[in-house]
This record gives sequence, structure tokens and C-alpha cells, in this order.
Amino acid sequence: KNMKALNGIIDKAEFYSSPNCDSRPDNIDIDLFVIHAISLPPGDYNTQLIKDLFLNNLDPGSNEFLKSIENLKVSSHFLITRSGNLIQFVPIHKRSWHAGKSSFQGRTNCNDFSIGIELEGCDNEEFTSKQYDVLSELIHFLSDSLKINKNNIVGHSEIAPERKTDPGPYFDWNLLKSML
Repeated sequence: KNMKALNGIIDKAEFYSSPNCDSRPDNIDIDLFVIHAISLPPGDYNTQLIKDLFLNNLDPGSNEFLKSIENLKVSSHFLITRSGNLIQFVPIHKRSWHAGKSSFQGRTNCNDFSIGIELEGCDNEEFTSKQYDVLSELIHFLSDSLKINKNNIVGHSEIAPERKTDPGPYFDWNLLKSML
């Protein structure tokens, strides 16, 4: 069955409402997809910790990396887990806080005009075929419903190159483009 959205929430997604979002500026078109990769702690695939981070519930325990990020106020519109589960944190018409200080084709603050999609992954491991399947289905749906050009897909590293490396060297851009 095809995806549908009601009030900015995709019906196929597990939805958790992140407080780390706000209204987009008036009269702005959503016209960019930003692909991210996240694993917490880095290299570990613990989906619950990612959810906790985006919901401001992160308990770092004794992990030094988690302690270093426990007060971050971040989110993403979507997270695609290693097994291909689609999780949504922010309705698509709202501004998710995923890109940080960023620039695309001379426009700054990419959060204003983009959809943030996190893939559970890291810089030194390939993503799963289920992740590409869900990602391509999501991009198809959103590009049709929001009239986003399918060529307007960038990695976090492209819009914040001094700060970010994700989705990293193992993200297969050619595969994704072939699926669109």
C-alpha cells in the first residue's frame, strides 16, 4: 500500500513527537532532502538511544560520548532503522532541528526548507538494503506530495562540510538515484 500523510505524519511511520522543532518561516517551500547517519554511541546500533536523544530523554549512564551530547536539542523528521523501520519525530510541515549551521546553494539555515532523514548507520559500515528501500519509498512519496525535485538530495556533509561527515563514504548515492 502506498504511503499517505495526515497532519504531516506518514501513516507507515511509528510516530513519537519530538519537542525539538518549531514552525517553518512563512512562505518558504520545502525543497531539499538532507540524509544523515546516526548511531549511539558511535558504531553501536541502539535505536532506543536515538529516540531518547530526539525526545530529550537521553540517559548517558557512564558513557562519555553520550554524556557529551545529553543536553543537545536535536531531532529529525525521520529515522530509518537498520531493519527498515520508519520512525517519525516531527510532522513534515514543521521545522525539525537536524541540520544545524548549514548552507545549500547560497541559502543558510537548511532546517527552514528541508526534510531531515536519519539512517541508523555510521561512517565505516554499509547501510542495509531495507534502508534504501524505505528511503527511496519515502523520497518518492514526499517529492510527489511536496513537489520536491528528486535531484535536491544532499548529505549532511554537503551542507555542513566543516562540521559533518555523514552519511559517510559507505552511503551508495548511485544506488539511491537508481531507485528514484
